[in-house]
Amino acid sequence: MFESIRVRAGTNAVLVLGYFQGEGLDKASKGLDKEGAAAAALKRAEATGDSGRITETFSGKRRVLLVGMGKREKFEVGALRNIAAAVGRKLNAVKEAAAEVEFGGILGRVDAAEAGQAFGEGLGLLGWVCDQFKGKATARAERLKLSVHSSSKAFNAGMERGLALAESANFTRTLSETPPNIATTGYMAAQAQKLARQTGLSCKVFKGADLERERFTGLINVGKASENEPCMIRLEYRPKGAARSSKPVVLIGKTMTYDSGGLSLKVNNGMVGMKRDKDGGCGVLGAMHAIATVIKPRVPVVALLAVAENSISDEAYRPDDVLTYRNGVTVEVTNTDAEGRLVLADAFCYACEVEKPAYIVELSTLTGGVVVALGGTYAGLFCDDDRLRRKIEAASEASGERVWRLPLHQEYRDMMKSPVADILNSNPNRKAHPIQGAAFLSYFVEEGVPWAHIDIAGVHAVEGETGPFVKGPTGWGARLLASLLENE
Repeated sequence: MFESIRVRAGTNAVLVLGYFQGEGLDKASKGLDKEGAAAAALKRAEATGDSGRITETFSGKRRVLLVGMGKREKFEVGALRNIAAAVGRKLNAVKEAAAEVEFGGILGRVDAAEAGQAFGEGLGLLGWVCDQFKGKATARAERLKLSVHSSSKAFNAGMERGLALAESANFTRTLSETPPNIATTGYMAAQAQKLARQTGLSCKVFKGADLERERFTGLINVGKASENEPCMIRLEYRPKGAARSSKPVVLIGKTMTYDSGGLSLKVNNGMVGMKRDKDGGCGVLGAMHAIATVIKPRVPVVALLAVAENSISDEAYRPDDVLTYRNGVTVEVTNTDAEGRLVLADAFCYACEVEKPAYIVELSTLTGGVVVALGGTYAGLFCDDDRLRRKIEAASEASGERVWRLPLHQEYRDMMKSPVADILNSNPNRKAHPIQGAAFLSYFVEEGVPWAHIDIAGVHAVEGETGPFVKGPTGWGARLLASLLENE
């Protein structure tokens, strides 16, 4: 929506004031409303005070936007993301390129930096543009270079941080939006290598003979039908002075650049949108961008992206195949469209055996069942380690990327038993469908390693304008993982 957004004072800035439902202007805002135009505007019927509802007026030649904050007793700082989006849309509609945001008096005990961060995230997420795939048949709209500023230094600092975190999420969104004829497995590896060069991360790409040597069985089999060869991408952030013995946090992302379903071919329009089957890995890449540029945690962080294309050829793996993983677990393939868990198993095995992690968090668009269960409101969280679960839930609360815990009991693991091999990759009865994926992955985690699986199939994209998002990818996970690592 915007060409750029910066925190700095702009000329002829629009004044943005907030007010709670049923209340007038606070003392600080009244001091800025020298002509009483804002107070008068609040008496209009349209000034309902609903969260994000904007009433416009003028004080002399200066435009004033009065934005509702909802009811005071129900206000949460995360609401400022949607409020910022409403302000941004209005500024764009009236072609105003500068805004002075003065919420300090109304927010009371709310931390100004925290409020500024939420507001900055909302503006930054709204500002995402991905038009590089538009051609000559599309007229390019002129975009504003937006400047925002506040009299509060803490709010300004928060906005800068929020905009930086939104940049990481927007990096995720652009990767998600990139079509599969461009975003091949090699392209994703190149993007990870570019990110490493720009931010000081280290990067290694396992492919070809490396996959055989590391016994990445899932990647080899799922990816062998495609001319775009599979790979495992390893990125590492290591803080200065970190001891070699420091256990890293490991982030794993499912990165299927396209999923046709393989020989278990998707039907009708089931393939449309499958370029987004890489969004778990995209979210992890966005998180690593934030970790390296904004968060800079005190602990090492390793990202593992299992990258493949699930295609069809005479080389394709089949239902009835049995795969043997590096940890000794054998898997009977019953459905080649349940391929994501097969490549993630490689990453889990490697993380446990080689990285020796403090804990593992994995993101994936793993099941349609989680969409049936939770819709587009929550991601499904599977985590039986109480300490890690509390950390993720706190990060979810801080980032606004919501998770809901689902069960993972032994009965679900037993559902995955195979009469031929150790386990099935998919139980045909479809019971507890979203839990099946998590139960499968549990067989590839060493005893004693805390881990979490987050199924983002319902939240990684939206079908229309929602809060700070336009139709398309949300960048889900980049900000949650950044928030998680911020406290490590």
